Amino acid sequence: MGKMSAKPRAGEIHRTRIFLVDDHAVLRQGLGRLIDDQPDMVTCGQAESIGEALRLLPTAKAEVVTVDLTLRDGDGLDLCRQIQERWKDLLILVISMHDEALYAERSLKAGARGYVMKDAPQETVMAGLRAVAAGQVFVSEAISARLLKGISGPAPDLPPLARLTNRELEVFRLIGEGHSVRAIAEKLLLSTKTVEAHKEHIKLKLNLKTSNQLLQYAIEARVTDHT
Repeated sequence: MGKMSAKPRAGEIHRTRIFLVDDHAVLRQGLGRLIDDQPDMVTCGQAESIGEALRLLPTAKAEVVTVDLTLRDGDGLDLCRQIQERWKDLLILVISMHDEALYAERSLKAGARGYVMKDAPQETVMAGLRAVAAGQVFVSEAISARLLKGISGPAPDLPPLARLTNRELEVFRLIGEGHSVRAIAEKLLLSTKTVEAHKEHIKLKLNLKTSNQLLQYAIEARVTDHT
């Protein structure tokens, strides 16, 4: 599909059109007001789910999309990949509460051009939007240094959860949120057998022996992720 952005008329100051995807209405609307207060940016739509975003984006004429990683109907990384497959020129900035050490590089590989933590200062979020809109990659200095180190030499020390695949990390996150195997299977459109297989792989990679140990680890990781 072609480019979706709207060009300014002669004499107008161009304002980058930004579409927001986040399942928390208060946070989404707050970010929208902040963007609309900027002289060079304006919101052009909002969505709380992958399905809603894909339905509204074709007519939004967006230039940048902000994507949260935890959405009502799936994973933000999947949405990043679908956006890149459908609209190559549409730029993505992930804004998430999840640890950048685990998700920043994954987001870039999924098609995002930047990653910002939700607890970052407003100035950082605005800088991220402007950088991505200008075609630049925007990540924290720590992540940038890690990515460069990975290119130039041996891979840096990574947290244990970095050993998990994207799907395993998604299952792990849902376990920490208290979802049963059946609920996880329904949410991710997988069989319960597949989810159980993912659980076994996760336990193996994290050196955990029992499902109770996995549950405790996932709950502790979730608490840490929210602090």
